Amino acid sequence: MIVMKPFRALTAIEQLAAYLRAEVQDGAIGETMPGVHRLAKELGVGHKSVVAAVAQLQHEGLVIGQGARQACRILPPTRKARTGLNIRILLYEKSQRTDALVINLRHHLAEAGHQPEFSNTDLQQLKMNHAKVAKFVQANPADCWVVCGGSVEVIEWFANQPIPSFAFFGRHIDLPIAGVAADKPPAMRVAVRRLYELGHRRIVMLVRKERRIPRPGLTEQAFLDELCNHGIQTGPYHMPEWEESRVGFQKCLESLFQHTPPTALIISEPPLFLAAQHHLACHGIAAPEKISLICDDPSPAFEWFEPAISHFHWDLDVLLRSVVRWANEVASGKRIEKKTFAVASFDEGGTIGLARS
Repeated sequence: MIVMKPFRALTAIEQLAAYLRAEVQDGAIGETMPGVHRLAKELGVGHKSVVAAVAQLQHEGLVIGQGARQACRILPPTRKARTGLNIRILLYEKSQRTDALVINLRHHLAEAGHQPEFSNTDLQQLKMNHAKVAKFVQANPADCWVVCGGSVEVIEWFANQPIPSFAFFGRHIDLPIAGVAADKPPAMRVAVRRLYELGHRRIVMLVRKERRIPRPGLTEQAFLDELCNHGIQTGPYHMPEWEESRVGFQKCLESLFQHTPPTALIISEPPLFLAAQHHLACHGIAAPEKISLICDDPSPAFEWFEPAISHFHWDLDVLLRSVVRWANEVASGKRIEKKTFAVASFDEGGTIGLARS
């Protein structure tokens, strides 16, 4: 019998403390901590959360208080012999630095004796362009790279390089590179079938460009195929293009509801899901009374919603352990291209219901 450590989702304060701890250890902050108000504003969190997170760092001996209204001083790190690999984590976008899954990824690698660091530029800033990625990687040497949510073009470039690389989600299924992902197509088919049973015929999926280009990913193709299986002829309406910005996303939603409004939306990524839910609520379109909403990813935030968010979920620990195994194998001199997939399930939740006219 294999005995594994239990997986525990971090609280908001623990996530914030982990982020600040990493910034302190990387030397990204300097000699003193920024003030509470500045940190709260820059990170988009409450003042009390910042105070609690900094108190945790004080307890760990990373920073020391200097009296009332004085900035905490950052203590110099204790020098340790270098072990493991210097791993650069190339994020999909900057906001992932505070994402629970990415924080856990960094924590697991560090616990295994490696030195994981977030890169100071993300794939969105590099425009998902392999030439810009190549220049960035060349200017930021590391023992190996973990690439989060890369496009086909970006992952293919990494797969063709001598430096070991790992695809953490993204479009890597047909490429010779180690990686992890959730096996979402079966859950997608179940979700579409359930919507069809509830009378939905105008079902739209909102997903980022790299999941549509140059061809739909496996999950997106499963969505289109299942619509076809139920006699629904698919087209741009069912998976629209949109400018990937806050304004572009809002315009896409407004356009969808102008003429032939969908009765159900399947939305990729929790931030996009929450943005869409907020937009619709502001226009009096609530789920599940007037529209059905599904997110094809999990989020710790969903635990606070009532009715429960309809979403896909899977065992995150399976994916995190596989990244650590890869890093350990690379450290021992092996070239690994193994892929790991966690089985996804559809949690019906309470944001879907009967189709409305």
